[in-house]
Amino acid sequence: MLRFAPSPTGDMHIGNLRAAIFNYIIAKQQNQKFLIRIEDTDIARNIVDKDKEILNLLNLFGLLWDNLVYQSSNFERHRQLAQHLISKDLAFYCYCSKEFLESKRLEAKEQKKPFRYDPSWAEIEKSSNTKPVVRIRGASEAISFEDAIKGTLRFEAHEIDSFVILKEDGIPTYNFACAIDDMLYDISFIVRGEDHVSNTPRQILIHRALGYDKVLGYAHLPIMLGESGSKMSKRDNASSVAWLLEEGFLPQAIMNYLISMGNHTPTEVFKLQDAYNWFDIKNIAKSPVKFDIKRLRFLNREHLKMLNEQEFALLLDSKDSSIGALGKLHLQEASTLNEIRSKIERIFSPKCIAQNEEGENFENECKILYDILHQMIESYDESLNDYDTFKNALMAKSSLKGKKFFKPLRILLTGQTQGLELSEIYPYLRFFLRDIVRLSK
Repeated sequence: MLRFAPSPTGDMHIGNLRAAIFNYIIAKQQNQKFLIRIEDTDIARNIVDKDKEILNLLNLFGLLWDNLVYQSSNFERHRQLAQHLISKDLAFYCYCSKEFLESKRLEAKEQKKPFRYDPSWAEIEKSSNTKPVVRIRGASEAISFEDAIKGTLRFEAHEIDSFVILKEDGIPTYNFACAIDDMLYDISFIVRGEDHVSNTPRQILIHRALGYDKVLGYAHLPIMLGESGSKMSKRDNASSVAWLLEEGFLPQAIMNYLISMGNHTPTEVFKLQDAYNWFDIKNIAKSPVKFDIKRLRFLNREHLKMLNEQEFALLLDSKDSSIGALGKLHLQEASTLNEIRSKIERIFSPKCIAQNEEGENFENECKILYDILHQMIESYDESLNDYDTFKNALMAKSSLKGKKFFKPLRILLTGQTQGLELSEIYPYLRFFLRDIVRLSK
């Protein structure tokens, strides 16, 4: 079984989504089940309904799970196994206060040594501390494991000291809960961010202490860099999956981009199902990858092009395929649904005919054309059915020509002085002229 284990403490980061996608693909390739494990052990930081938001996003991206579990439901099991380790002298109670440990950290810093917990400290403050934590005994030998991306990784025994597995309130720590649950659900391979590399030997230590000898596969994904070249943080809008969707990027385009980041793919544009045939986690680059919004915009446009007119219309909140066709035409100059929505909203909004952003003023010409157009629309003039006939009739009736004809006409039809050729978009606009040709008050 493969798993994706999000924490309901914040918005989903695209790095987390990338890990979810890779776990899902591998599960499909190996005909294994895909588990979603909500890691809700950090009770103080859990956000109400954030789990539902995460699940909705995964569903939107087509990452459909076979099993859904909440880590908190296993707390009793975690505690039982901690007690088992204590009974085997593989774990122990530690009564050290936070102040005591902080003083030891400062001591190590002054001596320019790495801080390492010393088990001899465990009972120094036993008489004054009634709420001890439980620590697992540190490694007695080096721990190494194979990473599908990074190769062999080795951690010396002194790097893995006696760390906390149960906090003073009896809540398991991340590493303990994670290691136990990977055992309970028989996880076989784990794809996650490289910020978890140092957690892996600790989780292996827990497995060994419990006599669990299954060798799990690991792949730690390099960090994702923002466009500035530094680590992508929550301050980068594009780091949020929700923000990208709100901006009008399609789930299938985001997925296409995340799979291709730091990867050699047989084609530029593909769907999730296509990746089942050729994806190999070992081909993911070892070095950090930089997020490129321009590349995502390109892929988004390509995926929008693949939609039929009815599908496009539905994304624009319309059931009319003509709106979908109009949207597809605007892919010549737009890349996201928001950009296209903005252009279509301007088409259907009352038009401002005062001086435009270029300093030009076609107010009089707009009024002349508006009056004629209004009469033609009300009388169902047959010349409205074809662009050339329409244009010639309007030009003859208004006596306007050149720039003083086409720019005000464009303003009345699109709300802009520049854009697609009117001959291209008019065949779709003609069905809605009564809604389009309106002036703002």
